Amino acid sequence: MLFQIAEPGESNEKAACKKRVVGIDLGTTNSLVAHVADASPAVIAAGSASGGGDDAMVPSVVSYPPGGEPLVGREAMARGVEHPADTIASVKRLMGRALADVAAIQPLVPYQLVDDQGRMVKVRLGDGRELSPVQVSAAILTELRQRAENALGGALDGAVITVPAYFDDAQRQATRDAGRLAGLEVLRLVAEPTAAALAYGLDRGTRGTYAVYDLGGGTFDVSILTLVDGVFEVRATGGDSALGGDDIDRAIVRWALGDDASFDSASRALGLAQDERGRDVARAIAAARAAKERLTEAESAALAFELGGRRVSTTITREDLARVCAPLLERSARACRRVLKDAGYQAEDLDGVVLVGGSTRSPVVRDHVRAVFGREPMCELDPDHVVALGAAVQADVLAGGTTDVVLIDVVPLSLGLETMGGVVEKLIPRNSTIPCGATQTFTTYADNQTGFDLHVLQGERETADACRSLARFTLRGVPPMVAGAARVEISFQVDADGILHVAAHEQMSGVAATIQVKPSYGLTDEEVERMLLESFDHAEEDLAERNLRIERIEADRILAATRAAMEKDARLLDADVEAATRAAMADLERLVAGTDHVAIRHGIEALDRASKPFAERRMNLAVEAAMKGKSIDEVERDLPAHPEVR
Repeated sequence: MLFQIAEPGESNEKAACKKRVVGIDLGTTNSLVAHVADASPAVIAAGSASGGGDDAMVPSVVSYPPGGEPLVGREAMARGVEHPADTIASVKRLMGRALADVAAIQPLVPYQLVDDQGRMVKVRLGDGRELSPVQVSAAILTELRQRAENALGGALDGAVITVPAYFDDAQRQATRDAGRLAGLEVLRLVAEPTAAALAYGLDRGTRGTYAVYDLGGGTFDVSILTLVDGVFEVRATGGDSALGGDDIDRAIVRWALGDDASFDSASRALGLAQDERGRDVARAIAAARAAKERLTEAESAALAFELGGRRVSTTITREDLARVCAPLLERSARACRRVLKDAGYQAEDLDGVVLVGGSTRSPVVRDHVRAVFGREPMCELDPDHVVALGAAVQADVLAGGTTDVVLIDVVPLSLGLETMGGVVEKLIPRNSTIPCGATQTFTTYADNQTGFDLHVLQGERETADACRSLARFTLRGVPPMVAGAARVEISFQVDADGILHVAAHEQMSGVAATIQVKPSYGLTDEEVERMLLESFDHAEEDLAERNLRIERIEADRILAATRAAMEKDARLLDADVEAATRAAMADLERLVAGTDHVAIRHGIEALDRASKPFAERRMNLAVEAAMKGKSIDEVERDLPAHPEVR
């Protein structure tokens, strides 16, 4: 006889329908998978499909032997020492990005990065094969899926995958695509800082404000979260996608070489072939990483490597490491100060600082965090495991677990549309909580316009050419009408994964069009930070430029309408009124060529005053024609109702 066994605290009925769901931390340096067992999250260590041993962490490294299946994790790392051109590490830095975005990375990797017709960058292996970052990430996720299925005894029902809080739409979409390619049902993408807060059980408190300082192998994120009655809200987020433990390792190698030159440039000067240079660089970085890790417990560590026949052997101390790290950590400090300002808090307002990422094991990094926030950071949980544990908690919630938690993320940059004159109309401002939406009605500028070209933009500047283009699509089939008669309702919806959906609907004809915004490549954290800084630095001139473009558009419209009216009803013009109107038109045309938007506005008002007698005669004639032959009752019946009256 078979018995249904329930976990402690749950009924047999609930156990019978419990789903196999996991949380995955798809990291730059290491990746992990975790699940909730006995009401507590735990990482899955044993049963790796590729011999990962008992270690829970799977190095985010994939090696591609000619004609064989890809190797993932430690086996890939071992092969990569001798075959660096076929071994890909830190692929997370390439997700959702174009070649131009990652040009600075090329000298640091032994494989070639190639353009894919302006789309997401591809990696060209030593044997000529080309792979997308999505394919490489899918190989890592496949290893994690197989590990979890071995441990849990069957196919998975779903997974929550974590992403940096600053991942934009393209980077999130690339992550979701990698999950699907790996055979996973992606239940949700969750911001890494939110997952860390869940792992610490902060949801069990009633309220609080926390900073999450996440310094991993290749990326840095800092977020401010508030918690009120089980609702997590990301108040502000920032970071640097080109800052992490990998950068510290390279800085240590440069320090050991005794100069500020790139060690890759040094190896080129020594005449190394690409494969040999890749092996030397890989060994040098591995030696630096090992020395850095020893400094977590020791005050000094030996450091030795060979680069192009040059033997380097020295001792590095924690003080040396602090000096080496100082410029890198100062970049993180600037991001911390900025995100506090964005959230409207001071460091002393926080209830805690959570450490995430393997690089935060270093006493040097912890000293830095302590100095920035003026408090002892929370580091009770393994910083390498904390994100995966939190993702498992969220997966359990989505699968019907008992934890009552609501996660609220934010939009990192404003989303809007280009309007006439290249002006940006922002529908969803930055730091709006997601999921969120906005709807706005637009109209036509020209007569007989039968379509709308919609240009979706992201950024904080006031003009389209200074913002990032996300997508373009066209609404066709609008009946020809006079300018201003059509009414097009545009809706923006950002879903729980941070992915934007845009819909357009012309209200009179009923024609509609929709698009899921999938830009070909995404923004780096540095680009987001740069765009924010530029919006602050250029705020006044941007506003002046926006006003100038708006006034020019209005002036052009009024000039065209006045010319048309004068041609059609010339008999209604007195000589004095015509002369004054034409003089005002000439003045306005001259002002439009200038850059003073206030002067253009005054010119529009002057033309309105000069042409007012003519406009009144045209209006009286139109009213007389409309009333001719009708009774008072018929006229009242035909008058439109005012929307505020009825």
